[in-house]
Amino acid sequence: MKFLTSLIAIGLAAHAGAALAQATAADRIPDTMEARVQACTGCHGAQGRGVENVYFPRLAGKPAGYLYNQLVAFRDGRRKYVPMNYLLAYLPDAYLMRMAEHFAALNPPPLVQPAVSRPAAQLAEGQRIVTQGIPGKKIPACITCHGAELGGREPGIPGLLGLRADYVSAQLGAWRFGVRTALAPDCMQLIASSLSEPEVAAVSAYLASLPVTASRPLRQPGMRLPIACGSQPQASTQKQEASR
Repeated sequence: MKFLTSLIAIGLAAHAGAALAQATAADRIPDTMEARVQACTGCHGAQGRGVENVYFPRLAGKPAGYLYNQLVAFRDGRRKYVPMNYLLAYLPDAYLMRMAEHFAALNPPPLVQPAVSRPAAQLAEGQRIVTQGIPGKKIPACITCHGAELGGREPGIPGLLGLRADYVSAQLGAWRFGVRTALAPDCMQLIASSLSEPEVAAVSAYLASLPVTASRPLRQPGMRLPIACGSQPQASTQKQEASR
């Protein structure tokens, strides 16, 4: 009788163990990059799509090189934002590149941003700077680097559509005052520090007023930029060589 009772106990234990293993397997979070970056979606939205009428920008579809550079900058403290600095503090370069490539490959529909209510003269001034630059200050047009449709350029120049005016203004201000830095030569620091406060406001308002499209970053290997830029080492190197 004791032997039979022991067999029954062993059988029940085995059954319970198998059921627990099945439940554990069903509840286990998949070990995928999509699952690992769920911490990003609270601010940047599902699939890095962005969040409507909120400060945090879209990640999806931006060039992998650009996203990688920003992740490294946050980790190393060259770009200041405490939650990002904390989240990335101990992640190695290879893992940050995997994160960047994950978001770069996504292409969810863009969010429609709220209409911008700014004076017509300010928007016109912003359009002039974005499309023509400021020759007197040797500031190139935004479209020469970020693309005619402002969708960005591979491998390291981001798109500028779908960003709130206050976000664009804050980033230009961060470059102007050295709070945000990029790989040398830091072309955006040079450009932003040459802009006046009214010019920053005009550019920010105009970019925020543009309709958001699904434009993808341009792929133009060897494209020469109007100014040397560390985020585009190939293009800037060719520019420097051509000027020798």
